[in-house]
Amino acid sequence: MKVVAIIQARMGSTRLPGKVMMDLAGEPMLVRVINRVRRASRLDEVVVATTTNAEDDRIVGLCHDRGWPVFRGSEDDVLDRYYRAAVAHSAQAIVRITSDCPLIDPDVIDAVVLEFQSHYPDVDFVSTGINRSYPRGLDTSVMSWAALEKAGREDTNPAWREHVTQYIIRNPDLFRVRGVENDVDYSYMRWTVDTPEDLAFVRRIYDHFRNDEFNWKDVIALLERNPNWLEINQNIVQKAIS
Repeated sequence: MKVVAIIQARMGSTRLPGKVMMDLAGEPMLVRVINRVRRASRLDEVVVATTTNAEDDRIVGLCHDRGWPVFRGSEDDVLDRYYRAAVAHSAQAIVRITSDCPLIDPDVIDAVVLEFQSHYPDVDFVSTGINRSYPRGLDTSVMSWAALEKAGREDTNPAWREHVTQYIIRNPDLFRVRGVENDVDYSYMRWTVDTPEDLAFVRRIYDHFRNDEFNWKDVIALLERNPNWLEINQNIVQKAIS
């Protein structure tokens, strides 16, 4: 089974335009995300999926410079972008990662992939987001090729298609879904980047470590020593999916 992680990335963010190219301790956020994802041992390939918009030429250029595979597709129909990227790279299991999660963790990715592989073919979708217990920003989902193809063919809700996996999550009668949970509930922590406050929080982490080789438990330990850092973005509300 070929396991391909697809990282969705674009310059056109509503609340923080260009965030994927913003600096984190000397490297663009996207580079930090890709470096961390590539350290997961259960992935066969890591692909960046961006859009055909001219402003995303910067993302394509960065990937070409670093020798990373990149695919271009629809800006708004992200489900179709995933489907076409999966076809182009012969993916049999697809790992969904977003480029605004610069603390994404290879160990968490491996745990979710292992859960999927251990139960396949009796599972279609495995995610940390089913019963969230990890910090928001470690979000990892794995779906079978059949599930992705079915969702791409049947989902008619544009808002759901923008978020890729909503059709699968919201149709438990059509898809076999499993969650991956942590022993301790850290779901109140916000590690994703949607706003200037989020960026300030993540920069505080990267300014401490000065690299991207730390793991998520190192971050937990750092925050336990500096609990006031969580106040930086504690009032940010996650955008709802219609």
